Amino acid sequence: MSLSENSLSLSDQKIAIGSRMKNTKVENDLFLTGSFTWRIEGFSKLNNDNMYYSDVFVIGGLKWQILLHPKVHASLAETESFSLYLGVADVSTLPPGWATCAHFRLTMVNQLDTKKSISKPAKGTVRLGFKKGSSEWGFRSFMPCSELYDCSAGYLVNDICIVEAKVDIPIKSQDHGSGISATIKSSIKKEQKWLEPSNVNSVQVPDSLVAPKTPCSELVPALQDTPGSGKALTVNPTNDSPVEPSLNKVPMEVPTDLPGEHVDFKGFGRIERVFLPLLEEVCSWHPSLIQCQLKSSNLFANSAFNALGRVLYFLKTTKVKDMTQESCERLQLFWEELETFRFDLGWLEPRVQYALGVKRLVQRAGRRKRLREDVDDLENEIKRRKHNVVVLEAEVQRQRATLAVAEVDLQVAKVDLAKVEEDFNGIDMDSEMGYERP
Repeated sequence: MSLSENSLSLSDQKIAIGSRMKNTKVENDLFLTGSFTWRIEGFSKLNNDNMYYSDVFVIGGLKWQILLHPKVHASLAETESFSLYLGVADVSTLPPGWATCAHFRLTMVNQLDTKKSISKPAKGTVRLGFKKGSSEWGFRSFMPCSELYDCSAGYLVNDICIVEAKVDIPIKSQDHGSGISATIKSSIKKEQKWLEPSNVNSVQVPDSLVAPKTPCSELVPALQDTPGSGKALTVNPTNDSPVEPSLNKVPMEVPTDLPGEHVDFKGFGRIERVFLPLLEEVCSWHPSLIQCQLKSSNLFANSAFNALGRVLYFLKTTKVKDMTQESCERLQLFWEELETFRFDLGWLEPRVQYALGVKRLVQRAGRRKRLREDVDDLENEIKRRKHNVVVLEAEVQRQRATLAVAEVDLQVAKVDLAKVEEDFNGIDMDSEMGYERP
């Protein structure tokens, strides 16, 4: 759980996390399905003014986080409420124009009776588009704080609450590298129509995209600064319908899917222009890449070749010295996504595994650099000490010469003293000078 700098430390907020992923067929569409459990201890100690983030979990090749706001004041909701959101994590590391649609459901677990757990939507899932500028969606008024903090209700037991997120991602809708496809755009338009309060009870929704019984007008983007800041924005939306976060945070962005940025690839749909020469090259070497997608739908094949292009482009443009921990995690995500598309990747896997292993070489190179710096420092120290020895030896020679002169002077002084003492023989220095009577 990522907490703000003013909130509790991880040692105070012990988290038990369970996650799982699986592939499943739903309505003849391939989904990547996963669930994540976030257990939060010391819940009452959380700062009500901050937004809190769960640990990152991966579903469908994307990093996700649950976001919660312990208490939204009545000025932003009908009553003081607990807010809950689902968001894509590390958005800044994703390729330009990334986008995906996801079905999701958020649940506050009742620890005394799971049948009383509160989920939104109450049944099924809600589907929305996630992209840059609108990467976090959820419910500002998930449940009243009075109900959450009721010790007998079962949602907060021993100051522990448990939140779950279920996420289903249609593979055909995943198009992280080529902007928002027409399918995603049309899906978002449909879902926004479903979310209009006046139509929510009258529109017929496909079973695979069940509209929630919970009023979807509650569904809004998470209003907070960048992850880690822990501070919620104080924005008063003009209505309760879903609002693009970019409208509240920054000016509207220029669309990434501009003419010339994407090109058609062998009739399989549009891909990023930078992927084209790489895909053409490897497909000429391995014709099976094309053949295995001939029986797939264009949407599936387009996602497949975009996924392949992302991996190839990463390998082509990333230098060995750039393979940091973050770069390795990013390549691992791209590779896991690519493996779902039925390509024969035996020719590429060794290069990917080598790239993932390069991190160790980079670490050893860093250690070698540090050791080399240590050796240089020690050599310079030895040179300095040798110079000091030379200086000290010269000083010793000078002191020895001075000592020899002093010894000669001492002998001369002793001789002079002996002569003077002879002149004083028989003279009583204490006797009176006196005088005689005439």
